[in-house]
Amino acid sequence: MNELHFLGYYFHVLAGIVWIGMLYYFNFVQTEYFKEAEASAKADAMAKLAPRALWWFRWGALITFLTGAYLFHKLGAFGVAMPAIWMGALAGTLMFLNVWLIIWPKQQIVLGMKEGDGPAAAAKAGLASRTNTLLSGPMLLGMLGSGKLALGGTDTGLYAAMGLIVLLEANALFGGQGPMKSVVGVVHCSLALALVIFGLLNYV
Repeated sequence: MNELHFLGYYFHVLAGIVWIGMLYYFNFVQTEYFKEAEASAKADAMAKLAPRALWWFRWGALITFLTGAYLFHKLGAFGVAMPAIWMGALAGTLMFLNVWLIIWPKQQIVLGMKEGDGPAAAAKAGLASRTNTLLSGPMLLGMLGSGKLALGGTDTGLYAAMGLIVLLEANALFGGQGPMKSVVGVVHCSLALALVIFGLLNYV
């Protein structure tokens, strides 16, 4: 591995820590706090805290995606039998698109940065954010498992895993939160999804 590839890995992991760290902060801490906060405290946080957190969130996502795309292209994903990386890359790409095309535009409405239906925007952003939390487990499985797990499945299992991820993204666009309404629910769903996808990649 040359120095450029190492730097790609370094900034991919560093930006990913920022991105997913902020994702978990929003879903596990800030959202729950806003449910209980006094109106004045919530208004102050929405004016001063949330915009700063969203800045780190969206730019962390962008740098993670760009460095990941570089590594995916340069370090052997194309033409190599590494099913986990394909599944992880799909999940990560959809998560990145959710940030920039759904969560950030809708949060701008919620925070009063542009006009729109605040409650509807909050619901849409919340569903996309919960979906990203759901997909973070399988995404991490794909990133860590590539080249490290001797997966015994076939292309059928890979296609099934990727199809499942696409269906969950469709739910983010057109469905509802279901069991992901609570912190415990989304954590359990993410872990269960990672186990299901591991089974598909390894045994199907």
